Amino acid sequence: MEMIQTDKLVFEYEKRDEEGNVIGTSRAIDGVDIDVQEGQFVAILGHNGSGKSTFAKHLNAILVPTAGTVWVDGKNTGDPNELWNVRQSAGMVFQNPDNQIIGTVVEEDVGFGPENLGVPTDEIWRRVEDSLRAVGMLEYRHHSPNKLSGGQKQRVAIAGVVAMEPKCIVLDEPTAMLDPSGRKEVLKTVKKLREQKKVTVILITHYMEEVVDADKIYVMDHGHVVMEGTPEEIFSQVDRLKEYRLDVPQVTILADELRKRGLDIPAGILKKEKLVELLCR
Repeated sequence: MEMIQTDKLVFEYEKRDEEGNVIGTSRAIDGVDIDVQEGQFVAILGHNGSGKSTFAKHLNAILVPTAGTVWVDGKNTGDPNELWNVRQSAGMVFQNPDNQIIGTVVEEDVGFGPENLGVPTDEIWRRVEDSLRAVGMLEYRHHSPNKLSGGQKQRVAIAGVVAMEPKCIVLDEPTAMLDPSGRKEVLKTVKKLREQKKVTVILITHYMEEVVDADKIYVMDHGHVVMEGTPEEIFSQVDRLKEYRLDVPQVTILADELRKRGLDIPAGILKKEKLVELLCR
């Protein structure tokens, strides 16, 4: 079953002068077709300005199409009567957790979303506990979010979305503001959620190493989808990825250079363990 489907999605921003008058439009997304099946892990890659974050905002109806259509769990995001249902189906995790965390205590923040959905009190606390346990933050339930590290804050933000029990979680560059340790924490959490909760995950990022376990990758550039395929298919095109200003993982570049020099190594090596195995044969 399709969780996300876009059909010729177009989105244009209005350009305004200093007095606020509209002087033109800028097309941020231009004819994008993307399909995400229920339970998949799909990554959207692209350099800054590629349109990937603008695309992400369409999946939670923060933005609605200028033209074309977006369906989330069979619901048209352009239908105002479906807005609430769309946002219950697809939860958003943003780049800066400080913009998403509003509670003064971790458990209160995680329970805020379910409370707004009208979930009974006993059920709210069950969800809070389950969600914090799922992201490895249960022991911090009585802490102030202000005293947490960046990676811990982002895990609390993810728990807050998980507590609303969406079918799909959209992560819009969730590790962009984190150090390497925090990035590992968040990615480990996302992987654990996929395994335990069976949710559909859409990850928006420009960090190539974050998407090696994805079921499918879309690469965006200037509002267009310019590449799509499995990680192996995408990473086998090192030179093309560089054209789109994407940093290819070092192990992939090394494997590509060795292959060009005559070694019998397949294209699209994603993990160093696989390269070591091939070199030791």
